[in-house]
Amino acid sequence: MSQPPALHAQLQQLVGRLVAGGLTLRQAKNEFERQFLIAALRAHGGSLGRSAEALGIHRNTLRNRLGSLNIKTVDYAPIRARRDD
Repeated sequence: MSQPPALHAQLQQLVGRLVAGGLTLRQAKNEFERQFLIAALRAHGGSLGRSAEALGIHRNTLRNRLGSLNIKTVDYAPIRARRDD
């Protein structure tokens, strides 16, 4: 899969900053996956089933990855409008 040139350039810049900052490959992969999963969950209203389908993984795999990356519901739940009572 080919990346658009702008995305490729942005990714190169980000990776360069992470390497310069001393991040290990494992840390970078885990943080990327964590942010990617959170974004997918937010995009699908927190639905594990729809998110897993969009990601091309089984729902149980997604649930296991959320646990291993310490992703909690509060990390991806939409912020509800506050009611002033």
